[in-house]
Amino acid sequence: MHDLNSRIREQAQIAGFEAVHFTAAKGMPEASAHLDTFVANGWHGDMDWMERTADRRREPVALWPEARSVIVLALNYGPVDDPFKSIARRECGSVSVYARGKDYHDIVKKKLKQVAGWLHRETGAEVKVFVDTAPVMEKPLAAAAGLGWQGKHTNLVSQSHGSWLFIGSIFTTLELLSDAPETDHCGTCQNCLDACPTDAFPAPYKLDARRCISYLTIEHKGHIAPKFRRPMGNRIFGCDDCLAVCPWNKFATVASEARFHARDAANSPPLKELLALDDGMFRERYAGSPIKRTGRDRFIRNVLIAAGNSGDMSLLQPIEELLGDESPLVRAMAVWASGQLMNETAFQKLRSQHAPSEKDADVQAEWHLGCVE
Repeated sequence: MHDLNSRIREQAQIAGFEAVHFTAAKGMPEASAHLDTFVANGWHGDMDWMERTADRRREPVALWPEARSVIVLALNYGPVDDPFKSIARRECGSVSVYARGKDYHDIVKKKLKQVAGWLHRETGAEVKVFVDTAPVMEKPLAAAAGLGWQGKHTNLVSQSHGSWLFIGSIFTTLELLSDAPETDHCGTCQNCLDACPTDAFPAPYKLDARRCISYLTIEHKGHIAPKFRRPMGNRIFGCDDCLAVCPWNKFATVASEARFHARDAANSPPLKELLALDDGMFRERYAGSPIKRTGRDRFIRNVLIAAGNSGDMSLLQPIEELLGDESPLVRAMAVWASGQLMNETAFQKLRSQHAPSEKDADVQAEWHLGCVE
């Protein structure tokens, strides 16, 4: 069996994976308890699917009873530049590193299928592949398999690869030798906790997603609470702050998979360009990108918050044009963004032109909030 593990590693390397580890398909009581706490506290926010699928998520055999082992594989997506560089460019939008290239789901799944197909042909064993979209706790599985440990920011950290890792898994009916779990090497460091712009960590190793910028800009479907808008800065899709400050990233390397490298459409795109996107233009621009999943309206909501935080008066005209947008979500944030850039007199004039005809209560509420003065 040890020889089979080695052969699987060889096939995974051929497919392009940087790390391959093994664990049993049963037994993750600590991770299951953490999941229960997360859901019970309501920290999952709008992500109702986490509550609905909790029982199937607890351990691999809960999802597939025939599974005996899990092969955990990782692809590095390390950025070329320091992620904080994009945050400093207030006239542009900052996109999380993982979403700057092609959609990782398709790339990772194709590579997983390559390895799983070989394993099935070689052994006859049944296999199933998963990458992020199924009720699988990838990070606890990866920690159990020795790929890394879950840091104080709850993300996976590897001594060899840092934090920039996409994780996929192959469930199999084979009994494979398990690797030893990785130990926690965070020590007294709490850089990730201190770096969070919205204080999303109630305690080390605990995340309240409702306060997390990644959740707010990607998963959250409604209006973003005013208290989070300023801290968002120009982050229009996700946030890398807690990852980027991790000292273990000194061992990270630039992604070897070219499709993970930043595309122009997601590499510090100018806010003025983005504010002009209608639905068709948005879909065309972000086809094959993780950004597409938010939909145009939520994305423009995020862009308008960035515009309001930019201090760039040249954005006032494209912002004002969105006061008549079909989406109340967009109209509301166009009001807020206008109020951040205008003085009281100019804002009240704008309000007199638009607010009287506004029927949506949430948009009216933004008008009543007024401007920053």
